[in-house]
Amino acid sequence: MWDHNAWLLSFLCVTFMAAGALSQEPQLGSVRVVFQTNYGDIEFGFFPTVAPKTVEHIFKLVRLGCYNTNHFFRVDKGFVAQVADVVGGRSAPMNEEQRKEAEKTVVGEFSDVKHVKGVLSMGRFADPNSAASSFSMLLGDAPHLDGQYAIFGRLTKGDETLRKLEELPTRREGIFVMPMERITILSSYYYDTEMESCETERSILQRRLAASAVEVERQRMKCFP
Repeated sequence: MWDHNAWLLSFLCVTFMAAGALSQEPQLGSVRVVFQTNYGDIEFGFFPTVAPKTVEHIFKLVRLGCYNTNHFFRVDKGFVAQVADVVGGRSAPMNEEQRKEAEKTVVGEFSDVKHVKGVLSMGRFADPNSAASSFSMLLGDAPHLDGQYAIFGRLTKGDETLRKLEELPTRREGIFVMPMERITILSSYYYDTEMESCETERSILQRRLAASAVEVERQRMKCFP
């Protein structure tokens, strides 16, 4: 029969292990996405085991170049920097494939993952299944959002860029704190951290060139049909 001290020690060990399991961050997938903004780069990864449908949808939007020429419509210091919905947020027109994916909505993949600084959280309307392409990058902890919005990834680089965004002049419109100048996502690309560095650089270059070619052709067709 255990004495009191042994029982207490065992209980504390189990408690700490359980707390560690609950607080453990989900594992990032190997893919990284980079948004090149007019204030610097922002890089993030995905939580495919937490929100697989959301990750698949956002990654497809990235692959199609949907976030190119989009912008951050909201920057609330210490709270969120939110990317606009690409349907109305881009300055360049979308082709049919881009628009088809951008107009899709994703089922609300709510989880136990906490809204802490650095995580990515989908925007939505009152309908829990109305998330489309707008999402927030958390600039601070926001526990009141837990369980209500789908977390699908987190920042891996770009803290300095986000700090620059937080210092920009803003205006308030209802519940939104909005920057007074456009924060443009000039271009985007992705790479796989499990690839060898040479392959990664080649892959990045190919995708950058492909995205540039698509934008040039789109503008050519618009101006010279």
